Amino acid sequence: MKIQETIDYHIRGTLFAMRRMYNLLAADIGTTQGVGYVLINVPKEGVAATRIAPMMGMGITSLSRLLKTMEDNGLIYRVKDKKDRRVVYIHLTEEGNQLRKKARQVVLDFHNKLTPLLTEEEIKIFTKACKVIKKEACLEISKITDQECDDDLS
Repeated sequence: MKIQETIDYHIRGTLFAMRRMYNLLAADIGTTQGVGYVLINVPKEGVAATRIAPMMGMGITSLSRLLKTMEDNGLIYRVKDKKDRRVVYIHLTEEGNQLRKKARQVVLDFHNKLTPLLTEEEIKIFTKACKVIKKEACLEISKITDQECDDDLS
């Protein structure tokens, strides 16, 4: 089998193209793809900082730098848990919420360009395939690192 025929090859090519597109689109709204992704994934009630890294597939050190930059830029603020001071929750500032709306719209606009090009059945099959692939990748990660992987695709 040729590498160009593997599932991995197609996923990587698609992922790289989408990352480049989102970085260019994010630059248009004054941010980066990484910052936009964090903004989109922080719920109104906040989220534990430790939950963000698995969502983004990032290491703790890289995420810490990204969150520090976002905090310095006034997009997020941190709140320590009252019961467990080791747990820190990330919340969006008003400026973060405004940028979140723009980042979310960028994602929805691209989604709206794709949906007429695919049938409902093709989207269901694609979604199922992504879940299977992510679950298997997470199983491999768990074997290698002895750590659980967040295979939730919600």
